[in-house]
Amino acid sequence: MLCYLQCLCLVSPFPPLTLCQGSSRYLIPIHHCLTFSLFGRSVNNFLITGPKAYLTYTTSVALGAQSGIEECKFQFAWERWNCPENALQLSTHNRLRSATRETSFIHAISSAGVMYTITKNCSMGDFENCGCDESKNGKTGGHGWIWGGCSDNVEFGERISKLFVDSLEKGKDARALMNLHNNRAGRLAVRATMKRTCKCHGISGSCSIQTCWLQLADFREMGDYLKAKYDRALKIEMDKRQLRAGNSAEGHWAPTEAFLPSAEAELIFLEESPDYCTHNSSLGIYGTEGRECLQNSHNTSRWEQHSCGRLCTECGLQVEERKTEAISSCNCKFQWCCTVKCDQCRHVVNKYYCTRSPGSAVSWGKGSAR
Repeated sequence: MLCYLQCLCLVSPFPPLTLCQGSSRYLIPIHHCLTFSLFGRSVNNFLITGPKAYLTYTTSVALGAQSGIEECKFQFAWERWNCPENALQLSTHNRLRSATRETSFIHAISSAGVMYTITKNCSMGDFENCGCDESKNGKTGGHGWIWGGCSDNVEFGERISKLFVDSLEKGKDARALMNLHNNRAGRLAVRATMKRTCKCHGISGSCSIQTCWLQLADFREMGDYLKAKYDRALKIEMDKRQLRAGNSAEGHWAPTEAFLPSAEAELIFLEESPDYCTHNSSLGIYGTEGRECLQNSHNTSRWEQHSCGRLCTECGLQVEERKTEAISSCNCKFQWCCTVKCDQCRHVVNKYYCTRSPGSAVSWGKGSAR
């Protein structure tokens, strides 16, 4: 039985779902409504018509997609394109479709997030029909070690992620094929970043033999990995007529030879990114005016330290310094037993924003996403 719980959701036009199956009930909380709005009605349709056995995984799918979105926002926080909400639609069905490298990252990180969460939940025993992967146990892995322990079940995670995420792609054109390719690249990233963890055995800890298993890396490593793929994404040259056809129901699949098998783990895109410096309402681009940037900050990367130049100066804007009052915990003391009590201290911090120069009517960007 599939039932819907109607309640107020401030961030999405879609209601949160209560999925009922026998005596089990799976609730998708209100704060995850955003995820389902990104998946759109395609998910609702799939839940109604798809195999009832897969209802078990919908909460994990929602959480996984949300983790992908949050990682996207983290990775692009100090870039001109900063993973805005209006760019987070996964399906290309019945809408004007972009085919930029930013689109490729959204698909890859969302697909990776779903696979990662499903895999983690499976290996932790959260699903009745799935557990960790012991298929290699007892086999020789390398010199001085054998497979053992409980590896994360990426085979299962990949299968369920593919079922849910790829089913959202209803297009039949070059863009749709590009999205499916990048969905797969995201799943391959989960495999590529897995780590081998080992335990020593032997007399007095001599470690004469080790048993090893595979574990998922931290999801931040997944984001870093895919961000590097984004930086060197491959542009696939397509006939302009095929791209125009991609925005209509009569679009056709791109030739198979256009997507090289040797590039299956790489992100691909079909068209150059627009100018993200300047506000463009028709393209849903907010521009960089009003954005915060980092300047003279400690413990930041060189890329972050140059964000004022990238977001402001190179986009024809000026950097404005503003003093802001911040509140943080201070004078923290441990009290027996067992709490920590802190005071709330106020202090002034300097923040920097991109603003238009007096008398300036237009911001002149270089047209790059970066």
